Amino acid sequence: MSFTGHEGRFTARISVTLIKDLSNPFGVFSVPVASVMHSNVELPRNSGAPSILRIEPPRGWLELRLNEVWQYRELLYFFVWRDVKVRYKQTVIGIAWVVLQPVMTMGVFTLFFGRLARLPSDGLPYPVFYFSALVPWAYFSTALQSCTNVVVDHQRVITKVYFPRVILPLSAVFSGLVDFAIGFVVLFVVTAIYSIKPTLAALWLPVLLLLAVLTALAVGLWVSALNAIYRDVRYIVPFLVQFWMFASPVAYPASLVPLRWRWLYGLNPMTGVIEGFRWAITGQGTAPGLVLLASAGMVLVMLFGGLIYFNKMESTIADVV
Repeated sequence: MSFTGHEGRFTARISVTLIKDLSNPFGVFSVPVASVMHSNVELPRNSGAPSILRIEPPRGWLELRLNEVWQYRELLYFFVWRDVKVRYKQTVIGIAWVVLQPVMTMGVFTLFFGRLARLPSDGLPYPVFYFSALVPWAYFSTALQSCTNVVVDHQRVITKVYFPRVILPLSAVFSGLVDFAIGFVVLFVVTAIYSIKPTLAALWLPVLLLLAVLTALAVGLWVSALNAIYRDVRYIVPFLVQFWMFASPVAYPASLVPLRWRWLYGLNPMTGVIEGFRWAITGQGTAPGLVLLASAGMVLVMLFGGLIYFNKMESTIADVV
């Protein structure tokens, strides 16, 4: 295999060995090669000449090649499964860390922001108010920090094997759903303790979960691509996550923001996610319609921009990672 590059373009010459199929005397059986968009694959059946597989970068900034993700879905599954296994391998209390972190944070918030600062909780018990926000927030922060180093951590694979690089941040986002599911079960236990029963608003939970996943993916695409080029991004992300938490309605309700500015506050994507989860879990208050709409619009813009930037970076990532 040989690579030649010029201004972000490279050509891979791969010799494919044709193997005789004893059960098929009329021809040869070729080892299947994963299809690549804009590839030129020639497998001559009557000669032993090596074949050429040419892999080219995208020709336009809107050429996202998302169909390749579906073709490599099994690879995505194994990346996700490996991340889940590695996360809890050789840990003392294992998966209990998923429960302890939001529960301890809930206790601190209840004591300082609830009992001492007496911030409003929209009529909800403080533990329910904080825990219903910490479950989606914990998922977002974990997924974002996992996405930051995912490209750099797989540099040996990237420089040797071709696959859609967007699978890497996707695997980091999807693997965090296991932690989210465990925290979600604990959240239902907390609401049951305070005799809060689910209402029809709970039907919005899948939509809100999808919005949380897209938010983590949108931001994760940006930070993973930037960290592959500028390695100091990984030091900025923890500070960004901490600042983002206090800029989101985790420790306080969005009702503290004046009504005329609430749509602007909703441009923070996690505002719609957190306020939506509180409303869907408890059924109390009004649906965050305008805030949720602004958050969803912002997520789509960030996701589309992130895919374009990540796709552009993918053509040169093997040279800079």
